[in-house]
Amino acid sequence: MPKVPTASPDEPTADPGAGALPASYEAGLQELEQLVTELESGQLPLDRLLGSYQRGATLLAFCRDRLQAVEDQIKVLDAGSLKVWASE
Repeated sequence: MPKVPTASPDEPTADPGAGALPASYEAGLQELEQLVTELESGQLPLDRLLGSYQRGATLLAFCRDRLQAVEDQIKVLDAGSLKVWASE
């Protein structure tokens, strides 16, 4: 049986996109903002770049889904009609 290589505790995982989903929208947004900062810095090694991008895409989809769920709940509460937001 071939030996499967494992990462040492000091090494990052090969696929950051495979991580668990965040516990909340706020946690997902914070992680997404951190990833964007790292990606924009241009300092990520090439082998982590794709994985970080994939994780960012996963987090973006998670955040969008959470926002859509809240919007759907608001529509139900408002009996299907959205009300104009007054900031006053």
